[in-house]
Amino acid sequence: MTPEVSIIAPVFNEIDCLDELYRQLSEVMDPSGYSWELILIDDGSQDGSTEKIRALAQKFERVRAVVFARNFGHQIAVTAGLDYSRGQAVVIIDADLQDPPEVILDLIRKWKEGYQVVFAVRAEREGETWFKKTSAALFYRIIFRITDVRIPLDTGDFRLLDRQVVNVLNRMRERHRFLRGMSAWIGFRQIGVPYRRSARFAGETKYPFRKMLKLALNAVTGFSYFPLQLATYLGFVSAGISILAIPVVVVFRLMGNQTFFGQATTLISVLFLGGVQLISLGILGEYIGRIYDEVKGRPLYIVNETSEMPESDK
Repeated sequence: MTPEVSIIAPVFNEIDCLDELYRQLSEVMDPSGYSWELILIDDGSQDGSTEKIRALAQKFERVRAVVFARNFGHQIAVTAGLDYSRGQAVVIIDADLQDPPEVILDLIRKWKEGYQVVFAVRAEREGETWFKKTSAALFYRIIFRITDVRIPLDTGDFRLLDRQVVNVLNRMRERHRFLRGMSAWIGFRQIGVPYRRSARFAGETKYPFRKMLKLALNAVTGFSYFPLQLATYLGFVSAGISILAIPVVVVFRLMGNQTFFGQATTLISVLFLGGVQLISLGILGEYIGRIYDEVKGRPLYIVNETSEMPESDK
């Protein structure tokens, strides 16, 4: 029987959380009356999570395993979950239980009211450092200001997507993915549900600053031309400074002022312009690199095994 609700959870070295994840989801979903499935996507785990996922899939019929051939990243793992989901509503949740499973029922209630994208808004964040909270808040607000779509503030990937939305997302096969931006870009009826994000049940965060920075770069380059425009602005600023500096230098030299004699001014100007050019080239390189990745046409991920062994890659 096709489940009404698919719950997808990407897994990377979360062996200590998996039993508890299934237990809490069962406690929430079984009394609800909704038929459901849990899709666990193993993103190249090395701590025994793969074997634990296999064991859960063998023990519980509603658990489906998707095991990658290697680590492809969180956003790609979520994409695989969307590909393999069967429910009319699809919920994305973290395996570390920072997203409380009981909030799923709140998301479903809004879905039943007719909303097709129901995203969970982080009103509070427990168990996170000041730096993590500050950098996350700054990240969301910068993305909101400079991207071309209105991505909701303080929201992660914890959300419910209607089957119609999932079908649209599954046709979008771009490699450098920012799913919360993609789900905002496609439109449909959307609403947020506030919740309190819990501390991790076990283990360490899989999104350190380096990965957050990479995700931010994917968000900016995927939904905004602002970096390219910034290179243009820098060019105009440097040109403007040069134009303003010419009469100043002429006047001081005619007055015999020693400040602008010698090579120091020339070297400073060359270094400034060289810096602007290198920044501009770097920005162009980021966009060209993404074009290069797209035209190669490689699959987003490669599956080593699944519970039912359908296709080998996507």
